[in-house]
Amino acid sequence: MVRFLLPVMSLILVSCISGEERLQNLFDDHWEYSLTDQPLFATNQGDHRFNDKLPETSIESMERRYEQAKEFLVRLDHIQRENLSEASKLNYDIFKIQLENEVRAYELNDHLLPLNGWWDYHASFADLAGRVPLNTVEDYNNYLSRLRAFRMYNEGYIERMRAGLVLGFVRPEEVFEDYMASIEALIPEVPEESRLYEPFESFPESFTEEERQRLSADAADVIGEVVNPEFERLLRFLEDEYIPGASESPGITEVPGGEEYYAWLVQMHTTMEITPVEVHRTGLDEVSRIRSEMMEIVRETGFGEDFEGFIEFLRTDPQFYAETPEELLQKTAMVLKTMDGKLPELFKTLPRLPYGIRPVPDYLAPRTATAYYSRGSADGTRAGYYAVNTYDLRSRPLYEVTALSLHEAVPGHHLQIALHQELEGLPKFRSVSGFTAYTEGWALYSERLGLDTGMYDDPYQNFGRLSYEMWRALRLVVDTGIHSMGWSREEAVQYMAENSALSLHNIRSEVNRYIFWPGQALAYKMGEIKIRELRENAERELGVDFDLREFHDVILLSGSVPLQVLDENVNDWIESVSVQ
Repeated sequence: MVRFLLPVMSLILVSCISGEERLQNLFDDHWEYSLTDQPLFATNQGDHRFNDKLPETSIESMERRYEQAKEFLVRLDHIQRENLSEASKLNYDIFKIQLENEVRAYELNDHLLPLNGWWDYHASFADLAGRVPLNTVEDYNNYLSRLRAFRMYNEGYIERMRAGLVLGFVRPEEVFEDYMASIEALIPEVPEESRLYEPFESFPESFTEEERQRLSADAADVIGEVVNPEFERLLRFLEDEYIPGASESPGITEVPGGEEYYAWLVQMHTTMEITPVEVHRTGLDEVSRIRSEMMEIVRETGFGEDFEGFIEFLRTDPQFYAETPEELLQKTAMVLKTMDGKLPELFKTLPRLPYGIRPVPDYLAPRTATAYYSRGSADGTRAGYYAVNTYDLRSRPLYEVTALSLHEAVPGHHLQIALHQELEGLPKFRSVSGFTAYTEGWALYSERLGLDTGMYDDPYQNFGRLSYEMWRALRLVVDTGIHSMGWSREEAVQYMAENSALSLHNIRSEVNRYIFWPGQALAYKMGEIKIRELRENAERELGVDFDLREFHDVILLSGSVPLQVLDENVNDWIESVSVQ
């Protein structure tokens, strides 16, 4: 493993270099370290030096990364921030925050909880063919090498979970009820039926018949002898060791060190100096406000004060549900093509990278979210895509399609992330990283932009928007309730069912997510509240001089930043417009 600690003589020599140069050298060294340490990341960035390797995942490798992060922090501390340009000060601050989070995460044993139920390593590995180049014989050989490396890759994750078991630092038992199916689905009866075998069913035309036969035979061997047995090994480990030793309580604060860990997760995910109790109170206030707006639509549609009756109507009337997956995808595509035409009303700057729509893979669909976005490649050779879950169509109401699509694609995740990737002048580490409170806060705020463009053209679509906003507000209450206030899973499910139009299937999946991945879901609403507050303040301060398109440039064109930085950027813009 490459080390990046400077020798003593080098530390003496750098004293002759300006702070700006030293900071850039540090960024360059960290970038090279990141590429070397994370081969899949390197491939995604168009660096093909390590196309035959997987990252190291063992406890030893995690300790090494921890020590390396501390070394980078020492080098950063030797650079005098006050002598840097304003842009470099921002880069310095963000780099420091990310390194400090990496260090603190290790110290709080975050690395012993590698499963969070979202896009875990076994699921992402099963999608390997969609993440690597497969154009030449060498590409195929590299792909096979990575399949062979899955044994050590899997072993490292299991080693870390075993260490967590020893400490009692584990995920709760109840989130694994339907989790095992996501692994079982990756173990076919014969290797040729594996998702990882798909590249060997259709080769580039330039391959000879001999090359095709050899590669196909090698793939069947490695999938049958390495990959499938390792998926089975993970399954047995979870069934025989991890789940029997898992926590009985859903709250992370019930495991050793959990209270301190959760307090850090709340601040890390929200980028705010805030406590779980304060987040909980904010959530209660937002739930009350949104419920009032929902009731206006309930009355408007003739249900009077009967909220439960209206929800039952939404959950049972056939008009609100697609009959086929194709119908759901078509409705989604129509919404997004309509919004595509309205984007210039909202934005001065739009990304070049396109996006597409596809269904969530069958093996993931039963246990994953309603939809998700996957970013395109940094070099522009692969578009972003919006994955729509077409499993269990009765849990995918059409009145939610508009809000969900604006969140995941445009003007939400795709627009923001693609713009971020295309920004010039950012250090490379910032072009590929960010803050959940910013990215998810922006996506939730984007749902509201449908109001500015007439996208919610009937009360049911608007109720769907409010339902989604309520969903994110409920997270503030439920996540902190489970992890800080002793709530059970059923209490969380009941609270969400009483205050939203979400299907019970989605509610249970979501509550499992909050249990599995503490704190992450808080970022959405806390980020959206901040962006909404900044817009309201700018509108109030600037009056007729407020320009929504300019405001969105201020929010988007500095890239993903902590909420405090976003606050400073908007206030500086308000001041600059005010003095003109």
